[in-house]
Amino acid sequence: MKNKSPESILTKPVNHLYMLLASAGALSFLGLIMVFSASSIHSIDTRGSAIAVVIRQFLFLVVSIPIAMYLSKLSMKTWEKIGKVGFILSMAILGILLIPGVGKTVHGNTNWINLGLFDVQPSEFAKLLMIIWASFQLSRRETNGRFNTNVFKLITPAFGVVLVLVMFGNDLGTASVIAMILAGMLFVSGIRLRILGSITAFGAILLAALIVTSGYRSKRFLVFLNPFAPEDYKDLGWQPAHSLLGLASGGLFGVGLGGSRQKWGNLPEAHTDFIFSVIGEELGLVGTLAVLILIGILVYSIFRIALRAQDPMSRYAASGIGIWIAVQSFLNIGSATSMLPVVGVTLPLVSYGGSALVAMICALGFVAGVALRDPEVRSELIKKRKK
Repeated sequence: MKNKSPESILTKPVNHLYMLLASAGALSFLGLIMVFSASSIHSIDTRGSAIAVVIRQFLFLVVSIPIAMYLSKLSMKTWEKIGKVGFILSMAILGILLIPGVGKTVHGNTNWINLGLFDVQPSEFAKLLMIIWASFQLSRRETNGRFNTNVFKLITPAFGVVLVLVMFGNDLGTASVIAMILAGMLFVSGIRLRILGSITAFGAILLAALIVTSGYRSKRFLVFLNPFAPEDYKDLGWQPAHSLLGLASGGLFGVGLGGSRQKWGNLPEAHTDFIFSVIGEELGLVGTLAVLILIGILVYSIFRIALRAQDPMSRYAASGIGIWIAVQSFLNIGSATSMLPVVGVTLPLVSYGGSALVAMICALGFVAGVALRDPEVRSELIKKRKK
C-alpha cells in the first residue's frame, strides 16, 4: 500500500473538491452551533424562543444546498446566458431598494426588502451576479482573441454603477467588498500592476472623501484606533471595545460553549457581524484558529479549482468567488479584532444571515460545478463509484 505524501493530497485535483466540500460543511456546521450560542439571548428577547434564530439559519442552509447542487450541474452555456444579463439583474435588484416604501432600513443601511416571512438583502446576490457577469466579459475577450481590450474599461464602469446603487443605501461594508472583488478580478485578468495601483489609489482617495464628508462616518472610521477612549466607549466604541474584551477573556480554550458574557447585550450583533468575537470568547484561541484554518482551506481549494478550470469564464468566476470569500473574511475578522473599522459585513458561512448564506452556498455550487467538469476529477469519481 502506497503512502500518500502531503504534497499529493494538496495537489490532487479530486482532493480540491473534497477540501471545498469539507471546509464549507465544517464552517456551516460551526456556524449553526455558534449562531445558536450567540443568538440565544437575543432570540428569547425578540422572538420568545432561544432557538428561533438558529432554526431560521438552519432552514436557509437546508434550502440552499439543493439549489447549489442544481447550479453545480448547469452547463457553461447556461452560465454564459446568466453572465450576459448579470449586470442588468444586479441593477434591477439593487434599484428596487430605491423605490420609496420598498427598501427597509436596518442599522442605517437601506439594503433590505421585506417579503413577509423573511427579509432579503439583494446586495448579497448582486455580488455573485457581478462576478458571473465580469467573468463572462473577460472570457469573451479571450475567446475572441481580443487580448488588447482594455479590461479596466470593460468591467469597471458597470461595477461603478453597482457601487453607486449600494452607496445610495449607505452600505459602506458591501461597497468595500464589491470594490475589492473588482480589484481582485482586474488583477486576475492580468492588468498591469501600475494601472491597478493607480486604480487602488483613486479608490482610497474616493473612500477618504466619503468618510471625511460625513461626521458620523469619520468618527466610526477612526474609533477602531482606540475604542476604549472615554468619549467613544459608550457610543461608537462600544461594539469594538466589547468585541476585544470577549476575545481577550477567551484565552486559549475559551470560557466554554454558551458561556459568553458579551452576548448578554454588550454585543448587539453577536450572531452576525461579531460572531468571530463570540467564537474567541467561548472557544478561545483554538476556536478562532480553527475558523481561520477552515477559511484558508476553503479559499485555497477554490483557487486550485480555478487554476484547472476548463474554460476562461469558469477560471475567472471561481477566482472571483475565492476573492469574495477572502476579502469578506478579512473585513469581518479585521472589524472584530479592531484592526479595521467596523464595516458591517458577515463572516462567510458562519454568521447569521439568510441572504448571505444562500448567496454564498450558491457561489460554492458554481465552484463545485467547475471541479466536476474537470476530466481528471470525473475520472477519479467514476473509479470510486466502481469500487
